Amino acid sequence: MSHAILRDALDSGGIWAIARGLARNVERYKAHLADCDGPRRNDLDGRGSLSEEALVRFTQFFLETCIDQVNFMQSLVQPKRLRDRILAWAGEEIRAGTLPPGSGAVLEAVLYRGELPRGDVVTLIGKGERQSRRVTSALLACEVLTSASSRAPLRLNFPARLASRWMPGLFPGREG
Repeated sequence: MSHAILRDALDSGGIWAIARGLARNVERYKAHLADCDGPRRNDLDGRGSLSEEALVRFTQFFLETCIDQVNFMQSLVQPKRLRDRILAWAGEEIRAGTLPPGSGAVLEAVLYRGELPRGDVVTLIGKGERQSRRVTSALLACEVLTSASSRAPLRLNFPARLASRWMPGLFPGREG
């Protein structure tokens, strides 16, 4: 429920979620939840039958976890660092022959502009229409670019298989 409320309230596009922080502190999370179901401890512990002190401790834990995750994502998704990791990946793929030359320039343009009209690829890579389509097709096939249609502009996509490469540390226990 908290995830759904935060997702709607923050409109973060799904890049940030409290679930990662709770998963990293699962024992403390479960202990706080169990304490919240505990009975009121004394006359100063709220007005209902359950412990208000435990609820306050859980709320503090939850908000600290939220702040920790926001700080983590802020440090992870710094535009310059993310750009460098994406372009390094593209360079490696070009050298390996997985992506055609010019792919890095297209990715860099999409990163800078937010989207790239397909017609701009020809000018950008300095090659003909055929090479332009080859580069575009390869980037779409790798799922690093997406497009609403065959004529729509190109936009950056974050395929799950590249998450640990483009954003190392995103998933606990999957560093690298």
